[in-house]
Amino acid sequence: MEVINVAAGATRFSCNAYLITGSNPTLIDAGTKRDVNDVIADHVDELETVVLTHQHRDHVAELSAVLDRFDPVVACHGNHPERDRALSDGDRIRLGETMYQAVHTPGHAEDHLSFISDDRIFSGDIVVYNDGAFEDGSFGRTDMAGQSRETLLESLDKLLTRLSPDVQELYAGHGDSYNPTQAQDTVYTVIERARERAARFDPKYPDE
Repeated sequence: MEVINVAAGATRFSCNAYLITGSNPTLIDAGTKRDVNDVIADHVDELETVVLTHQHRDHVAELSAVLDRFDPVVACHGNHPERDRALSDGDRIRLGETMYQAVHTPGHAEDHLSFISDDRIFSGDIVVYNDGAFEDGSFGRTDMAGQSRETLLESLDKLLTRLSPDVQELYAGHGDSYNPTQAQDTVYTVIERARERAARFDPKYPDE
């Protein structure tokens, strides 16, 4: 089983879109890469499920194209015309060959979900490793309509409560994935640092 960012190299602003291979091929977010279907088809013959961390355009722009090509089940928290399965906080869902817990993590987006297992987190935009604002623990912006820094902090607290301190891999909606060596910070520590930075309530991008 592999985790592959099939949106890598997108020329339009895009989130990372992760394909999990194996016996239950799963796509986490669809991104904006125009040839994403071809990239998916390079690795799998069929796609069982698409899960959405949230429905901002950079995460769903190519969803219709993916559905037309592969006809997968769509699972998400918020209402969506193509939704087949509604996910709520605490629900269990199989992504690839592993069971994950869906965690409702609003703040950056009301419908935002993160997905956690014993050793891995797909965090969407609620927390990222690096994104141009911070290099070793950052968080989704909260300065637009419908966003809330206070709610984001509550969501990060929820993640830290539910996440194993031994989690090994972080796959975020933007920036690099993070799989620390023994000499590096743990994923748990990276999320704690992101929370500390968010709690300062400073503008994330002060020059904008």
